Amino acid sequence: MDSLTNLATTEGRNPASEELDQLPTLDVLRLMNDEDHRVPDAIASQLSAIAAVVEAAVKGLSAGGRLIYAGAGTSGRLGVLDAAECPPTFSTNPTMVVGLIAGGQQAMFQAVEGAEDDADRGAEELNMLQPGPHDVVVGLAASGRTPWVLGVVRAAKRAGAVTASVCCNHRAVISSEVDLPVEIDAGPEVLTGSTRLKAGTAQKLVLNMISTATMVGLGKTYGNLMVDVSPSNEKLRQRAMSIVMAATGCSCDDAITALHEAGGHAKTAIVMVLLGMTATQARARLAEAGGVVRVAVDENHLRL
Repeated sequence: MDSLTNLATTEGRNPASEELDQLPTLDVLRLMNDEDHRVPDAIASQLSAIAAVVEAAVKGLSAGGRLIYAGAGTSGRLGVLDAAECPPTFSTNPTMVVGLIAGGQQAMFQAVEGAEDDADRGAEELNMLQPGPHDVVVGLAASGRTPWVLGVVRAAKRAGAVTASVCCNHRAVISSEVDLPVEIDAGPEVLTGSTRLKAGTAQKLVLNMISTATMVGLGKTYGNLMVDVSPSNEKLRQRAMSIVMAATGCSCDDAITALHEAGGHAKTAIVMVLLGMTATQARARLAEAGGVVRVAVDENHLRL
């Protein structure tokens, strides 16, 4: 029997790709594409578990806590990427969603050998953030047993933070260590053990869900519009204008005017246009509504 047959999913050998090096290029790509199609179905089976992480994050961040991702290698890079996208997309403070990677910043661009094996270092790096009860710490580990990540979630639990995990094996070690485990098993990789493939795709999709749904829960969207976008470059300034137009039905000129008066803040501009308010009035209205546009523009909810 193949010695790789009975290993955990992320280390196992995929029977469909045993002749990988003999396949024509198109067949290699077709095989990879077929295998990638398994990922969404595997995630679908874990939506309730992912929802629990989102709900914990909404509760924690609403109370001033943070969403902290921690991983090694590909998992860590994906966590850092998701965290880095939150400020421009949702105007979050860079400290609200944080990405930690074993080996530090250098590991984003170059493998830091041995970093993932140091559980004590993982705990130390998490403790430097002074985690507390409002924080949600998500350990990212394809195998579900990476020592550095286990060190992080154990330290988080000792500090009273909510702990979660995203891994790609069933009955993984990390799942028994955290409050909210998510296990995405999409089968063994086309290239045996290369978890930057399906496992990486699965983790990326789950992180998309966690951060986006959390921000929806925090009122950073209006319908499907990213109304808290930070207009930090020309593309995003154009997007903010389009968002105001889509949310209110106003003209391009009116959107530009409102955004100018609102200091580029799409939420404020939307409330201004929909309720015929000045920027000062719109800001006050949003403040009373907790920053949620839908509440701010609903006459049944607020009276200023």
